[in-house]
Amino acid sequence: MGNVLAASQPPPPLPPSPAGLVPNLAKEPSSSSSENAIPAQTDSFFNVSDRENPGTIEDLHKKCKDVMPTNFEGAKLMIQKGLSAHFQVSHTINLSSTAPSGYKFGATYVGTKQLSPTEAFPVVLGDIDPSGNMNANIIHQFNQNIRCKFGSQIQDNKISAAQLTTDYKGSDFTASLTLANTDLINESGVAVAHYLQSVTKSLALGGELAYQYGRAVPGGEIAVISAAARYQNGLSTWSGTAGLAGVHVCYYRKASEQLQFGVEVETNFRVQEAVGTFGYQIDLPKADLVFRGMLDTNWNVGAVLEKRLLPLPFTLAISGHLNHVKNQHRLGIGMIIG
Repeated sequence: MGNVLAASQPPPPLPPSPAGLVPNLAKEPSSSSSENAIPAQTDSFFNVSDRENPGTIEDLHKKCKDVMPTNFEGAKLMIQKGLSAHFQVSHTINLSSTAPSGYKFGATYVGTKQLSPTEAFPVVLGDIDPSGNMNANIIHQFNQNIRCKFGSQIQDNKISAAQLTTDYKGSDFTASLTLANTDLINESGVAVAHYLQSVTKSLALGGELAYQYGRAVPGGEIAVISAAARYQNGLSTWSGTAGLAGVHVCYYRKASEQLQFGVEVETNFRVQEAVGTFGYQIDLPKADLVFRGMLDTNWNVGAVLEKRLLPLPFTLAISGHLNHVKNQHRLGIGMIIG
């Protein structure tokens, strides 16, 4: 089940927040002289000590998704300014015929609780436009095991969406619970439970239970169960989910230091539709350039080029998207300062 806030425009990133132009965290067998001793297991496939935390199901397809371009249309200007080591503001002007246009002010605060060299909490980030429409997110990790994320949207002076996610990360598993749009007065809402377990160092298995209730739901309530799996082998990653709603399978491969690509197949049993997408990312560090492209079975072709204009603190982004079936094309150009 997707994030109810996924449709919102994310505010400017600071680690460990996602999104943006900044890229993305043996034991020897004992010997025994006894003839009756049971030989120690040497196959690392069954070695429990090799298991690691598998992450969350929400990030199950993250590697494949990250190589896909995020296309935009029109003109965009973003100015970012760090006021201190913990506080940053941004000004964004967007001109588009397919998305809301106008000005947005964004702010990001990163706290002083340092849990790793690249992670500090709490993280508070959000943006607001002159009409008062606001997106806000709060992320806090209380200890090494428990992390909470809260997000909310305010549109037309009303809370249009609210979501709270709590993750518990064990040594070799992650359990998550998400509550979205819970309305105690009208008795409606959505609850999603996730569990992902590392079976071996390479294989992780889990599942998802999504439950929705309310007057608008046929029968008053509905529950959907799906299974999830991920297999990592060196530079390759297979991931997939399967349930009553459909099947979602991704394959990611890092071919070299400069090239990585992903293949995604997503089916929807309700509308009897399947879409396959091929995406790739080319990194040229010496040229300070990142290029992402994609092609899907609906004959959509898209690409985004990001070029840092050193020594100036500028990043130029050029986007192009073409639908051969509908004969539609969209172009975008953006500049990020800071």
